[in-house]
Amino acid sequence: MESPQKPGQENPQLATLHAVNARLKFRHFKLLIAVQDMGSVHQAASLLHMSQPGVSKALKEIEETLGAILFARTPQGLVATDMGHCVIRHARLMLSSLAHMHNEMAALSRAAGVRISVGTIAGALAAVMADALLVFHKQHPDVVVDLHEGTSAHLLEGLQSGTLDIALCRTSVATRSELFQFEWLCDEEVRVAVSPVHPLAPCKQVTLAQAAQYPWILFPGHMPLRTLLEREAASLNVRLQCRPIETASTFATALLLNKSPELVALMSRETVDFFEKTGSLRRLALPIRASAEPYGMVVRQGVQAPAIVDAFKHCIRTQAQRLHTV
Repeated sequence: MESPQKPGQENPQLATLHAVNARLKFRHFKLLIAVQDMGSVHQAASLLHMSQPGVSKALKEIEETLGAILFARTPQGLVATDMGHCVIRHARLMLSSLAHMHNEMAALSRAAGVRISVGTIAGALAAVMADALLVFHKQHPDVVVDLHEGTSAHLLEGLQSGTLDIALCRTSVATRSELFQFEWLCDEEVRVAVSPVHPLAPCKQVTLAQAAQYPWILFPGHMPLRTLLEREAASLNVRLQCRPIETASTFATALLLNKSPELVALMSRETVDFFEKTGSLRRLALPIRASAEPYGMVVRQGVQAPAIVDAFKHCIRTQAQRLHTV
């Protein structure tokens, strides 16, 4: 662990697959994850209820088995090398798959079906996921579906760690897009939403310059819809008010808009349609010329999905196809 491995540097002592299979156990992978998460042998030892010398010895044995330096000592603690990041990423996937296997076996032993985990961005939830999930649940009432809403970046992390089976999101924010398989579903449309009592709500035509005079609720920086709005404003030479409210939560945005006579927000068309039908929001007559990035169905590359996950994917595809025929 004396020095970090340089990016792209080949290691001539890299172990054979036979050696790795013969010597590495799941407990070794748990140890590597603990060291990366805690950043020190001492804290990892405490987490794993091991002695510090025991962790150091095990880490040395793992590195010797693999023929690669996995951690480098820095003033900030132990930091994973490129090889370390590679090994630990796969370690997390293996342990996640093991947990999925155990949960599925436990469910089958209770004759209670199985469990799958799916994630979605807000726009895809209203447009595709909600109806797809209801159809799937009717077809497979014994299957437990864990539904998660989040940003594309958060959902991709869930896919990479193995905690999600499917995500409806964008891969443009991925740092390593080659880890994912993307299947296009929809080109997302956006609308500008306000409270029904907002001064601009009854106007038959609104410009972005007019809306910019009011406080906005914005997605955090670098999120696709935030980038879209900033691109639209720049093209029209319009500057939004400083110090906006920032949130990635669709429910928080809708709640704040409903309670404020001044706030303005950019949201997906399907989301605005839903809240407008309930009378809690109004869309502004403000066309947005910039186009949003499409979203799709994303899974981990090279992973053989169980049949039940394929069944859920079929429901998603069917619902997306219905959108295009309306």
